[in-house]
Amino acid sequence: MRADRLLSLLLLLQNRGRTTAPELAAELEVSVRTVYRDVDALGAAGVPVIADRGPAGGYRLADGYRTRLTGLTDTQAGSLFLAGAPGPAQDLGLGADLTAAQLKLQAALPAPLAGRARQIQERFHLDATAWFRDADPVPHLARIAQAVWDQRVLHAHYRRWRGEVRRELHPLGLVLKSGIWYLVAGAGHGAVRTYRVARFLMVDTAEEGFERPAGFELATYWQESTSRLDAALHRQTAQLRLSPRGRQLLPMQFGAAGTRALADAGPPDADGWVRIGLAVESEAVAVGDLLRLGTEAEVLGPPELRRALAETVTALAGRYA
Repeated sequence: MRADRLLSLLLLLQNRGRTTAPELAAELEVSVRTVYRDVDALGAAGVPVIADRGPAGGYRLADGYRTRLTGLTDTQAGSLFLAGAPGPAQDLGLGADLTAAQLKLQAALPAPLAGRARQIQERFHLDATAWFRDADPVPHLARIAQAVWDQRVLHAHYRRWRGEVRRELHPLGLVLKSGIWYLVAGAGHGAVRTYRVARFLMVDTAEEGFERPAGFELATYWQESTSRLDAALHRQTAQLRLSPRGRQLLPMQFGAAGTRALADAGPPDADGWVRIGLAVESEAVAVGDLLRLGTEAEVLGPPELRRALAETVTALAGRYA
């Protein structure tokens, strides 16, 4: 375990440059005292680790020093060939770069690891797009990605549900969710918002740059943002009776919300039907969603949702009578 940690410490210093002991401790999930001991061990092994003093200090490797040792296991080497899905990389304008990088990596790996990487490519393929839905057209994605990378301001023409707007954005990161690209960007007055890339009608990269918000982490923002969206959308709970067949359909029709509802289901009655509470969106959306369960479900409440569903079914019956 310590050998792995020492290698990780060495590669962190090589890839990140000057890094403080607390930052290294947090990354390696050890104490600061352990970092001090590990740095001493690297020095004793001949690795030129330099300790810079002062407020802007930290540990760094001597200028020009690099190790060719990667310490990759066969599983780690193979995983690198799963890290870049070819479709999204092509969208970003990096398809050729990804292919070249993989070829160079494969050429540099020892024979056993190169063989493992080839097996991974032969046996696994990543497809980020959801079933039965074409990927969004994203003609401006490559330019947006370059602005994210260069930390340049974007002047954008964007299509919202309520009409078109023009915005000056500070592009902070891109997220691929179920085959759909989203831009996370600062939108002025300290606000950070999410934009669907396919809805950009025009983007123009400005000459000026911008400062990233202190402490901003894309993954943390995305997780918190999606949690807020889920809570905002699913504001009411529908009380349902579900047949045995309805219990099979629920996760397929309602995803994670359906799975959570089934986990808290009451005991089945004599006919195998169970009662559940299902988080749903607005009444209009919930009616359409619940109709997909057909006769395998009965809405018990809230009364207004049951009434709306009954009115919709009555209207459908009259139309097809």
